[in-house]
Amino acid sequence: MKEKKSGFFTVFSEINFGFKIRNLGYLPRWLILLLDLFIVLTSGIISFFLLKGIKLEFIPKPFIVYGLAFYLVVNLFFFWIYRTYSGIIRHSSYIDAIKLFFSQFSTFVVLLLVNFFLLLLDKNKLYLTTGLFINAVLSFSLLFFYRIVVKQVFERYISVPNGVKKKKAIIYGSDANAIAVANALNSENPGRFKLIGFIDKNNLNTSKRILNLPIYKITKSIPVLLRYIHAEALIIADKSLSKEEKSIIVDECIDYGFKVYTIPVITDWDDQKEISKNIKSFEIHDLLERKPIVLDTKLISSILNNQTVLITGAAGSIGSEIVRQVLGFKPKKIILLDQAETPLNSLSLEISSGQHNIEVANVIADVKNKELLELIFMLHKPDVVFHAAAYKHVPMMEENPAQAIFTNVLGTRNVADLSQKYHVDTFVMISTDKAVNPSSVMGASKRIAEMYVQSKHFKHKRLKSERYTKFITTRFGNVLGSNGSVVPLFTKQIQEGGPVTITHPEIIRYFMTIPEACQLVLEACSMGKGGEIYIFDMGKPVKIIDLAKKMIRLAGFVPDKDINIKIVGLRPGEKLYEELLNDSAKNLATHHEKIMVAEEVCDDFEIVSQAIDELIATSKTANNDKIVSVMKQIVPEFKSLNSVFQTLDIEVKDIFTYKNE
Repeated sequence: MKEKKSGFFTVFSEINFGFKIRNLGYLPRWLILLLDLFIVLTSGIISFFLLKGIKLEFIPKPFIVYGLAFYLVVNLFFFWIYRTYSGIIRHSSYIDAIKLFFSQFSTFVVLLLVNFFLLLLDKNKLYLTTGLFINAVLSFSLLFFYRIVVKQVFERYISVPNGVKKKKAIIYGSDANAIAVANALNSENPGRFKLIGFIDKNNLNTSKRILNLPIYKITKSIPVLLRYIHAEALIIADKSLSKEEKSIIVDECIDYGFKVYTIPVITDWDDQKEISKNIKSFEIHDLLERKPIVLDTKLISSILNNQTVLITGAAGSIGSEIVRQVLGFKPKKIILLDQAETPLNSLSLEISSGQHNIEVANVIADVKNKELLELIFMLHKPDVVFHAAAYKHVPMMEENPAQAIFTNVLGTRNVADLSQKYHVDTFVMISTDKAVNPSSVMGASKRIAEMYVQSKHFKHKRLKSERYTKFITTRFGNVLGSNGSVVPLFTKQIQEGGPVTITHPEIIRYFMTIPEACQLVLEACSMGKGGEIYIFDMGKPVKIIDLAKKMIRLAGFVPDKDINIKIVGLRPGEKLYEELLNDSAKNLATHHEKIMVAEEVCDDFEIVSQAIDELIATSKTANNDKIVSVMKQIVPEFKSLNSVFQTLDIEVKDIFTYKNE
């Protein structure tokens, strides 16, 4: 219902005898005002007969008509002054109670003053003073009680859609965060949950109540408690829980068929709709998140602030998150380079809707096209380059090794060479743990790109080139939610009713979230001196079949009963497990606990560059066996798995060994 101009006469202009009540939640203001007047009239009559029963007169008999009319007019006046009729009854709050209190208190004071002036004129009082006090208390109580009743009836019976039943839920937590969540859920319309209590993990406040709901203690396990109090769901709102504690709670609950919901830490407690909107089913991301990463924002800002930043592969899952995080450090200009038009357009629209004054250039280009790239470098003169453009789907690159070389190797060389030529300060390459002891064409192509970038840095450092670029490589594993990640695939398969496909029952992977990976990329960029290969602490590896089962249970299904799990065999080039270091490398600690430096053997730039020239020339022949053979010579530890190229894994002489002969 639209707001109308407030005013005494405006209220009555709303009266329409042909009015039909279409929505019980939004009664017209004139009708609410009439109901309030009826209630104060009723309380006046009750007060009159209460006092009459003990032989007292609330209003003298000769003045009953005038006294009652004046009493109603004064109430009406203060209803108008305090706008007690303007609120929506089903959303009544303590503000409405305060308005009602002041309107009745003001009425009480005015009627007392009338009595006082009548006494000054040597006349009898119009009202009994004791009666006025009784009437004020009674009127306020009835007005407030009426609103509570309407609100409760609406919330319990009218606001619930037909056929929808509220879930009985208990909130895990008893601090301010949990109370804010409870208030938000109670004000939600239509409501999803019927709250039946709180859980205090320390068992300290179980004799108390919050929002008139009991606080339960955990005597055995949470599923036992949920079953005992007939709860159907658990809402985790305790911000002090560690990831391990959350994981245990979720595993216990979903094993016994209880739904689990979570919500981020509340920062804006006034916006209850926002809080309620953020309450969501527990997702696999919530279990795999680690402690928040602490960034050296001053150091990162010194690298990115007021600089021109080029991001290749900007529209990809990793590139787009790097874009979002770089924007927070207020660069002078950011260049978004990608060959995919639609994703780049979507990213551009997202950025343009933000509140920032940063120049953004959208460039559709392929990193294989060096001539076009050079025009971009000449025009924009970037200070920092994040190179995220790459082909990364392992089975696809097994079928198309030439394309893996053209994009992952030649593309990287193009961007790196131009970064050096146009005096870029810092070049950061996004690599992968699949480059370590590679078993696939994709992994080997990324390892060759790493070798080129690292050897190029040391060449210019050795020659003491003027303004040489710091070439840095970052290497991490699987990223949750990125294109090609198993999590979106499993989600889609579960939504379609299964089966969920697993390549091997023993396969394990390291996982990071996209924001977490990109934060560490920025940190490595700021701390790097050049020539390093940074590897990230990926936490504990996750067994993929366990991940699938957990996702199925979180969706409310039973693995291998409601949703089948199907083993389909390892894909071409796929390993059972990934590594972060090759056999000959070792890692060194940095000042950041989650970032280490991999000490890899680095060959001379001229040798690496010559080998890559041969590889690119071979790739133009489209002879897959020849292409992969050359790759295996450049990267001797490249051993194909589950691939047609396994026959090429024979003893080949390392093309670099002649250096030592």
